[in-house]
Amino acid sequence: MKFRQAFSLGSFILEFVQSIVLALSVFVLIYLFIAQPNQVKGSSMVPNFIDAEYLLTDKISYQFGTPTRGDVVVFKAPPSEPCAEDECEYIKRIIGVPGDKVMVQEEQVYLNGELLEQSFLPQDYITDPGSFCQEGVEVEVPEGKYLVFGDNRSHSRDGREFGPIDKSLIVGKAFFKYWPLSEIGLIPTIRF
Repeated sequence: MKFRQAFSLGSFILEFVQSIVLALSVFVLIYLFIAQPNQVKGSSMVPNFIDAEYLLTDKISYQFGTPTRGDVVVFKAPPSEPCAEDECEYIKRIIGVPGDKVMVQEEQVYLNGELLEQSFLPQDYITDPGSFCQEGVEVEVPEGKYLVFGDNRSHSRDGREFGPIDKSLIVGKAFFKYWPLSEIGLIPTIRF
């Protein structure tokens, strides 16, 4: 009788360990290939994303498709950017895709010759020029690259300074906020 109880307990422990190993394996596969958590650091995406929010980044979509204007992306800092070890990924919004012509003029953004309607921003937000996107100078986004701006244009170091980023730097598309719980939900898709 004691042998059966010991055998039963041993079977239970073995099954429990197997379940844990399987769950961890699935988690690692999801993290490496499908989605990963990211934390928003700083104020460059206010009011749509605030400091210390957590979100999930879809890492698989861009393996089969291309980034689109309006997508919020997480990407590795361009080589030209000084980067602390724990801050090597940025979160910004794609403003220009390959072939687009972008211009910052009189605190506004122009896309392919037309004023860019940015309903996702408060009306009083202004867009300052930078080293790359200089006042009144139209720039074309090269093939294989994407021009990204922070939503909080006055407090964002972004493509206006460091220029377009290579697609290879893009980790994925931010698609779901999960912390704080009051903000939980899908990140709206914005197209322009």
